[in-house]
Amino acid sequence: MKKLIVIVLLTGFGFTQTTDSLSVKSPKKAAMYGAMFPGAGQAYNGKIIKGVIILSLEIAAIYQWSLNGDIYKNYESGNYALSKHRYLEKRNKYAWWAVIVYVYGLLDAVVDAHLSPFNEIMNENIEQTETDNEVE
Repeated sequence: MKKLIVIVLLTGFGFTQTTDSLSVKSPKKAAMYGAMFPGAGQAYNGKIIKGVIILSLEIAAIYQWSLNGDIYKNYESGNYALSKHRYLEKRNKYAWWAVIVYVYGLLDAVVDAHLSPFNEIMNENIEQTETDNEVE
């Protein structure tokens, strides 16, 4: 699980795309898409792989939360390796992971949308911009 989190954090650095000045992303739309569906905000920003990873992490956390919750509820009917209290702890841990991944995906989508024109701004010729402003 820790390796997947590191991958999600580093994915944004390896899959950047160039942006057109007419296609600057709206942080509000990115937040709305990210709030509706985990990973949708990243897809809106053009970072499909990061969106798939966030969606996968969310699904994995919810699955583990559900699995450990079912084992905790039906503990007396089976032969399990861990104590009943340990399954309660694991259920709670995965519930927190689901919330953390959801909030991370939402914040990441908003930040990526805010930074969408960054490459173009950094590639502008400062000297040319200053002389253009002086002429006007």
